[in-house]
Amino acid sequence: MRERSRDKKRLEHMLQAIERICRYTKGKNFEDFIADDMMYYAVVKNIEILGEASNMLTEEFRQAHPKTPWKQVNGMRNYIVHEYFQVDNNVVWDVITNDLPILEQQIKEYLIEEK
Repeated sequence: MRERSRDKKRLEHMLQAIERICRYTKGKNFEDFIADDMMYYAVVKNIEILGEASNMLTEEFRQAHPKTPWKQVNGMRNYIVHEYFQVDNNVVWDVITNDLPILEQQIKEYLIEEK
C-alpha cells in the first residue's frame, strides 16, 4: 500500500508540473516562449520536475501503464539537465504543445485508478 501511495504522490507532482507549464504558456506562441526568459526557465524547471517525478514511480507502476513513454519523459529531463546550454528550444516547444496534453490526460486517468 505504501508504494501505491508513493506512486499517487508522484503522479500528483507530475500533474502539478504540467498544469503550471500550461498556465505559463497559455495563449503564447513559440516566439513569446523564447523571448520571455522567466517563462522559459519556469517551464524548463517544471519539465525537470516532471521527469524526476516520473523516474521515482515504481517499476511496477510503469510496467502496468506501458502506453506512457516513461523513458522519454525522464529522458527529456536528462536532456535539459545535462545539455543545458545546448537545449533546442524547438524540441521543448514541441513537448509543450504536442506531448504534454497527452501525458496530462494519461496522468489524470491514472490518478482516477489510484483512488
